[in-house]
Amino acid sequence: MSAAGTRPYAEVIGDPISHSKSPLIHGFWLEALGIDADYRACQVSADGLGEYIALRSADPLWRGCNVTIPHKIAVMDHVADPGAVRDSIGAINTIVRDEHDAVMGTNTDAGGFYTPLADSDFSGADIAIVGAGGAARAVLFALSRMDVGHVTLVARNPLKAMGLLAAFGLKGAVIGMADRLPPAALLVNTSPLGMTGFDPLALDLSPLPEDAVVYDIVYAPLETALLRDARARGLETIDGLDMLIGQAALAFEMFFSAAPPRARDAELRALLTA
Repeated sequence: MSAAGTRPYAEVIGDPISHSKSPLIHGFWLEALGIDADYRACQVSADGLGEYIALRSADPLWRGCNVTIPHKIAVMDHVADPGAVRDSIGAINTIVRDEHDAVMGTNTDAGGFYTPLADSDFSGADIAIVGAGGAARAVLFALSRMDVGHVTLVARNPLKAMGLLAAFGLKGAVIGMADRLPPAALLVNTSPLGMTGFDPLALDLSPLPEDAVVYDIVYAPLETALLRDARARGLETIDGLDMLIGQAALAFEMFFSAAPPRARDAELRALLTA
């Protein structure tokens, strides 16, 4: 957890963390804007989460961190929550210092998830979500603001999943991982299944209508089996970089007090997929 250096810095923490593309994204923006700061990855175990927050909070050069699997829920016990994220989304993916130098948590996942859907209308539409963890909470929060219809959660733990639907005021149902998908207009994988180092996600997409959208928030690998199967059916797809870049942009501005150059997104995507 060493943080030797003399420049301001932010980080992404998780376990595992070697797959993270956040250092490339933030590094690209820092260089583009000429900001003299660093952004790096730091592997933090579940047992070491409290120690990490305590050490970094005492470092005046630390601007904050992004939080990924498996810490998005547990980290809420270690930071201030002035925006009541615990009571709304129920997961934190970004930690920053406020104007009084206090360490506080927030969530940029919901905004990052919504950005590539902003020009689409899913009001009244049936939605299917795979997963019931911290990322699912951010997605369900966003969906609850989009006036969607019936939401089907595909999850291993039905009681936990039903609790999430109730928490966000969404009407829906829970099915198992091996059950047949509903004819949803939007299918979103919020689980780590399909990510490098995790089990694959095997879904039969045949129940989805021809105009369905398949959205996989996994970005390592970027071309997941789910997206390949969706494209083979001619379905519209959204890959994990859209959400990753969107949520990173919101966090970057909080860390470094500057808006990232989103006009260079095509160049950034080329770098990330090289």
